[in-house]
Amino acid sequence: MSEQSRGTGRIRGTGVRRRTPSRARRVKRIALWGAAALVVVGGSGLGYAYFTLNGNLKGVDIDAALGAERPDDVDNGSQDILVLGSDSRSGANAEYGADQGSARADTAMIVHVNEGHSSASVVSVPRDTLVDRPACTSDTTGEQVGAEQQAMFNSAYEVGGPACAVKTVESMSGIRMDHYVEVDFTGFKKLVDELGGVKLTTSQAIDDPDSHLALKPGTHTLSGEQSLGLVRTRHSVGDGSDLGRIQLQQAFVKALMDQAKSVGVFSDPKTLFGLADTATKTVTTDSELASVNKLTGFANGLKGLGSKNVDMVTLPVEYDPEDPNRVLPQEKADGQVWAALKQDRPIPRSATAKSAGDKGGAGDVVR
Repeated sequence: MSEQSRGTGRIRGTGVRRRTPSRARRVKRIALWGAAALVVVGGSGLGYAYFTLNGNLKGVDIDAALGAERPDDVDNGSQDILVLGSDSRSGANAEYGADQGSARADTAMIVHVNEGHSSASVVSVPRDTLVDRPACTSDTTGEQVGAEQQAMFNSAYEVGGPACAVKTVESMSGIRMDHYVEVDFTGFKKLVDELGGVKLTTSQAIDDPDSHLALKPGTHTLSGEQSLGLVRTRHSVGDGSDLGRIQLQQAFVKALMDQAKSVGVFSDPKTLFGLADTATKTVTTDSELASVNKLTGFANGLKGLGSKNVDMVTLPVEYDPEDPNRVLPQEKADGQVWAALKQDRPIPRSATAKSAGDKGGAGDVVR
């Protein structure tokens, strides 16, 4: 699904086990986050459940991979998380295309949670953005991969895995990522289905043979398969670009957050465990989050956030005059975005006013 570059070529928290929580407290432990759809459920008080869920988690040691040459770790209560949706075609994902032996970051969102955890800003990075990718170490061969100018943003994950994706984002923004979260196609579908689908309204028909999605105008409760089709759709909405697809993804993430809020009390422990089991099997995080206790702390820190508290923008870009299928960063405007996140304040509207990212033509298709 991803195209070739023009160049060559996963929130800190702690927790301790306490007595079995009340029904109301259990539901407060449920949270779902980002373009990748992370659901985290705290321990039910059952040792079996705790150790099973803990054993499901996969972690990547970003700190060890990147070493000391990173932006300063600003410990002011705010948090920055890189959330990726990968387009791997291996294993259960093979139905979405042939396995090419590598994957790219199909969806990338930089999530900044403010100091009081009362609001968040999300910056979507178009996968086709041409960036200066730093030198990285391959996560498969261990070999050094040289830096490259004017490389597609999503190629960083392809050549160096999660650590290279984080390194590239930190190089672009000057902001240290506190955490990393990744989910693939199959995991995304399972999470949506465990939530009972996602309800949203489309203002026009969507018929995209490439993503296998056909919807009439109106209100729908999308299954996991349909939801995946929506966030992959590009050719039947707006201008057919990846920028329009990002607008669909942002609208879907907000609908997903609302769905998670409306799930209600899980009175059946079996259902509660099933949701947690699916979630912990389908995400990859940085090693600091790869335990149930730490994920529970993370989730509790975000439980007050709703879709109305989240501002979503696309990194300011412009179309590459040499290739309309690529976009270039708007350096001055991008600087405004990164400065706002560093200073823990809202992203100014002026930063995106002239960006092609707000002109994908799909902003009002889903609500």
